[in-house]
Order: sequence, then C-alpha cells, then structure tokens
Amino acid sequence: MSKKDKNEDIDINVEEAVNNAVNEDVNAEEVSVEDQLKEELGKEKDKFLRLFAEFENYKKRTTKERIELFKTAGQDVIQSLLPVLDDFDRAIHEISKIEKEDNELLKGVELIRNKFRSTLNSKGLEDIVVEVGEVFNADEHDAVTQIPAPSEDLKGKIVDVIEKGYKLGDKVIRFPKVITGF
Repeated sequence: MSKKDKNEDIDINVEEAVNNAVNEDVNAEEVSVEDQLKEELGKEKDKFLRLFAEFENYKKRTTKERIELFKTAGQDVIQSLLPVLDDFDRAIHEISKIEKEDNELLKGVELIRNKFRSTLNSKGLEDIVVEVGEVFNADEHDAVTQIPAPSEDLKGKIVDVIEKGYKLGDKVIRFPKVITGF
C-alpha cells in the first residue's frame, strides 16, 4: 500500500468518524428534543388536569352554595315574622282566659294564627320542641336566666320556656329561650 492509499484510508476513516460523531450528536439532539417535548407535553397535561379539577370543584361549590341560598332565601323575612307568630300565641292565651262564654273571638284568632303558621311551615319553618324538665344544653338552648330549682330533680334542667325556638330546614334561626334551675 502506498502512502497515498494510506492517507486516503485515514482521511476516509477520519471522515467516517467525524460523520458518525456528527450523526450521534444529531441523534442525541433529536432524542433530547423529543424528550424535552414529551416532558413539556406531560407538564401541560398535568396543568390542564389540575385546572380542570379546580374548575369542577368550583362548579360543585357554587352549586352547593346556590342550593343553600335557595333553602334559606326567605330566612330574613321569616325571622322578622316570628314575633308576629309569638304575638298570636300570646293573644290566644290571653283571650282564652277572658272569653269563657263567647269563643268566637278565640276561634277567629286561632284560625288566623293556624293559617299564618301553616304558610310559614310550608316555607320550611319548624318548631324546636323543648319540654320543661329537659337537661339544659348550651348548644341547643339559650339560657335567659337561672332560678333556684323548685325541686331537686330540676337542678341543671329547664324550668320554663320563655320563647319558642325555630328551625328553617336544618338551620336553627332562633334558639329557644329558657330558664334553668340551679
């Protein structure tokens, strides 16, 4: 082999080596670009899924709030009418004391009160039933005052109910006002 042939072989080998190195770099670059694109795509998918989940939570929360608002939309109006309901109860109590022979007035006031109460009940108003002798619970009752218990068994219990309590749906809109014994 001549020197010229050796040089050509070396040139060809060097050229092939350079081409191979360049091809490997290009392939490595292509692979790394592909990996980068896959990684970016994964990040974007994750971002999209998180945003979608956040939106779904927002929809559920606002739907729940809207339903709650509809349930208690008339709460302020009903709360302002509760004293009128109490006045009807007091009027019936007083009329029943006075009018023994003529019950027409009592029947008329009872009729109006019952109609008023049934209208409020149809809107979701419910009485909170409290009995004398029940154990006082600060979460369920509003203690106005304490008096000495008339008997030993009424200590720490409800002695009298001053004002009825009411619920609108599941929400207490007025706690019953009670007197407890000590």
